[in-house]
Amino acid sequence: MTIGGSLALIIIGAILAYAVEFSISGLDIEVVGVILMIGGLVGLVFGVARLASTRRRTVVRPARPAHYEEEVTYEDRRPRY
Repeated sequence: MTIGGSLALIIIGAILAYAVEFSISGLDIEVVGVILMIGGLVGLVFGVARLASTRRRTVVRPARPAHYEEEVTYEDRRPRY
């Protein structure tokens, strides 16, 4: 879950828990909102932890490509007789 998705779950959960005054028989909207907020919070913690661990990695690149050929030509400067 991305950080944006987690924030969306938290926002939707807060709206359901605190702003909606609608009732469905057999379903408590406030509880659904709290569950969504908790799920979004857990996803946010995992997303931030994954982002922090990704930034600590260092990549060492070689100075030149692994397959490096240098073409050298020699000119014969001896006089020909």
